[in-house]
Amino acid sequence: MKRSQINAIIKDFEAMLKEHCFELPPFLSFTPEEWAEKGHEYDEIRDNALGWDITDYGEGNFEKKGLSLITIRNGNVHDPKYPKTYAEKIMMIYPGQISPNHFHWSKMEDIINRGGGDVVFHLWNANRENEGELLDTDVEIFKDGRCYKVPAGSDVVLRPGESLTLYPYYYHEFIIPEDSTKVLVGEVSMCNDDNMDNRFYEPLGRFPTIEEDEPPYRLLCTEYPPAKD
Repeated sequence: MKRSQINAIIKDFEAMLKEHCFELPPFLSFTPEEWAEKGHEYDEIRDNALGWDITDYGEGNFEKKGLSLITIRNGNVHDPKYPKTYAEKIMMIYPGQISPNHFHWSKMEDIINRGGGDVVFHLWNANRENEGELLDTDVEIFKDGRCYKVPAGSDVVLRPGESLTLYPYYYHEFIIPEDSTKVLVGEVSMCNDDNMDNRFYEPLGRFPTIEEDEPPYRLLCTEYPPAKD
């Protein structure tokens, strides 16, 4: 991805958050120059990859397979220094974009439509003996206090205000219909570990390769400089 594209997406994300009156913590407005002056008091942000995260899953087709997200809070399953057992994210997804099919070995999460258009989910049970297999069995849906079953791969639509609980070993993908508007999507979950707890149905990268065609507007969560002593 070009840095200019990432910058434009972040500015659009900020505008959408403002439109929906969703306020962000102060660190998400730090400039690269401000980050260069920050000391160890911000280690939690650096160590737990809090902040801006724009990805095309390494495939260079952000318009179809991409996601814009912010990790607002998180613990760290690998470091007892950060004992939080929960995480929170906010995402912006454009019409036509898909978040690719995957499950989590450990994490349970609620995905919430915070506003905009509809989000369409497809879910499958994973075969625990062969994790690359999508089972053709009914999937139990937990949606805003209602429990029911749907055939594997069926459309499960989240309209603004609605949420869906996803358990470990639930393969899931979600799409914003082409004729919809962009959507603000929230996630409240157990502690998030993107390095070890994601099982994509088809192997994918996690972070984009960036072409530096202009200076960064905000640093991504993988780009923070070391703490200033």
